[in-house]
Amino acid sequence: MVDAFAYVPAVVLLPFFSFLVALGAGKYLPKGGAFGGIAATAGSFLLSIWIATAVAGGRAYDETLYTWAAGDQFELTFGALIDPLSALMLVIVTLVALLVHVFSLGYMNDEGETGLPRYYAGLGLFTASMLGFVVADNLLMAFMFFELVGLCSYLLIGFHFREPGPPSAAKKAFLVTRFGDYFFLVGVVAVFATFGTAAFAGEGSFPALAEAALAGSGDVWTPGGLGVETWFTVVGLLVLGGVVGKSAQFPLHTWLPDAMEGPTPVSALIHAATMVAAGVYLVARMYGFYALTPTTLAVIAFVGGFTALFAATMGVVKDELKQVLAYSTISQYGYMMLALGAGGYVAAVFHLTTHAFFKALLFLGAGSVIIAMHHNEDMWDMGGLRSKMPVTYYTFLAGSLALAGIFPFAGFWSKDEILYEALVHGLNEPLLLGGYVMGLLAVPVTAFYTFRMVFLTFHGEPRSATARDPEPVRWNVKGPLTVLGSLAVVTGFINMVPVQKVLGLEGIDYLHRWLDNEWGGIEGLSSHHYADIGPYSSGYIAGGEVPTVLVGAAVSLGLALAGLGLAWRLYNVASPTEHTAKLGGIKDVLYNNYYLDELQVWIAYRTEDIAGGSDTFDQGIIDGVVNGVSSVSLAGGSRVRRIQTGLVTQYATMLTLGLIALLVVLGLNGGWFL
Repeated sequence: MVDAFAYVPAVVLLPFFSFLVALGAGKYLPKGGAFGGIAATAGSFLLSIWIATAVAGGRAYDETLYTWAAGDQFELTFGALIDPLSALMLVIVTLVALLVHVFSLGYMNDEGETGLPRYYAGLGLFTASMLGFVVADNLLMAFMFFELVGLCSYLLIGFHFREPGPPSAAKKAFLVTRFGDYFFLVGVVAVFATFGTAAFAGEGSFPALAEAALAGSGDVWTPGGLGVETWFTVVGLLVLGGVVGKSAQFPLHTWLPDAMEGPTPVSALIHAATMVAAGVYLVARMYGFYALTPTTLAVIAFVGGFTALFAATMGVVKDELKQVLAYSTISQYGYMMLALGAGGYVAAVFHLTTHAFFKALLFLGAGSVIIAMHHNEDMWDMGGLRSKMPVTYYTFLAGSLALAGIFPFAGFWSKDEILYEALVHGLNEPLLLGGYVMGLLAVPVTAFYTFRMVFLTFHGEPRSATARDPEPVRWNVKGPLTVLGSLAVVTGFINMVPVQKVLGLEGIDYLHRWLDNEWGGIEGLSSHHYADIGPYSSGYIAGGEVPTVLVGAAVSLGLALAGLGLAWRLYNVASPTEHTAKLGGIKDVLYNNYYLDELQVWIAYRTEDIAGGSDTFDQGIIDGVVNGVSSVSLAGGSRVRRIQTGLVTQYATMLTLGLIALLVVLGLNGGWFL
């Protein structure tokens, strides 16, 4: 019988081969190699479903595929780890990548569009890199693919490099995320130095060794006599630096809005299933380690809650369609980080899943509108598109309802579980409670900016000639929207925890059971395991668990409906006006992103001044001393070199004179001449 796990490498290699084909022969192929990319991602998607079926059958896979360096202390290897978490992520990434490839047939179809082989090669390498990251069985391998994902984002964001904006945005994304990745790299080194391994799973993995060390049954290295728990917190925070950069969390979020300079299908892939998802997935993958460090979890939760609210406020005043969605992405990944920090491992993975579908839908829906508007993204030039683009409108509406957290769409279930986890654990942990409050305040803001976007784009009267006569879109645009629109409606039903708790029903929390290894997995990687060793205890409002669920869900849904209602009142009119102008100076602050870009530029220049002074000291003092010593040596050597003439008679004369001089000195010292 053929084993599904034997094809795990093929899931990664198929998109990689499509990259090679598009790069090497794309100019000779239809659409620049697009159909090869579609075939490759479709193959990876089907293999991912087969692998997930094998996991559902009670199996898991953890194998070393290649050893590329071995020493006495540790080995550096490439391997694959397939458990319920990675199997789920494989399906998400391959499905979204497939739909993005299909959508690109319609989007990258402008007359005169050049560089299609380069575009589809980039999509293939991007997909392969993320899949390699997902299946990585150790932290070093994950870091390598993590960096490759960053390189691909740089190449695709800057795809239209002949225009002024994309190259600048690509460089910004690369540099900001590299800053975070520097800490990640130091964290990888620290993991090896501490544990001698970077494996995610198994009895000898670094999470298992960390648990043993904290339990007093194992010894690990710590620097300078630092306490074990304190050192683990430092290591966790170092790795978190890369997560904050890739998942665009405060303060390293500034690259993501500028990344909208890339083609819209690329934005969908970055925001829904690859680059930005990578950071959250890494924390989930390492959660067995993070659950041992309460301080790190508290930092993750607070930063996540703050980012969720902080980014949502900026989305309120944006005029361009993709800019609103960009700040929405930052905010929604903040929710996922809040869940992870609050002990809601399953809630975070749940929102990662639902968000992948409804955010890909919203970006591709925005791409459909941009096609119709001849690449004009300003919402104030739109309006009235509902009747002219019904497929785009209704699917976009489904994604918007999911993003706003309106019952019963997918985002309601996952966002509500995040807030529930933050609440019940925050009742005993003030820092987590602060994260919960910020996450709750972000709910009405999210609903408001989401439906402000919907009403300005699709409702009212057309506000430009293009909106009155939009460009029609084809099946390769409508097809992916229809698939993702359906998923935005039904995906929430994979984990109906509130219904289970309130009605006492069993067996409808499918995602919990999946991630808890009920159908098979690897020991020590389940959420039950994390609950056993986690630092938090649950607290409930008066009446216990069920009232807490009902009150929490009612408050969250009420706030979401309030935000939607305000947007309806202000913007669902024939000729809307910009009511946010009434905010005055506050709008300027929000529109300019709290001036954080300017602050980062100022810090960069101050850092440059410090670096310049250090360089002067290095070259003038340090290099001066070294160069001075070397100059003396060189000068002496050049003088001595002159006696090396190659003449034997000269050498004999010098030997004779030297011998005479030696005899004279010895004779004087020994009194021979007295």
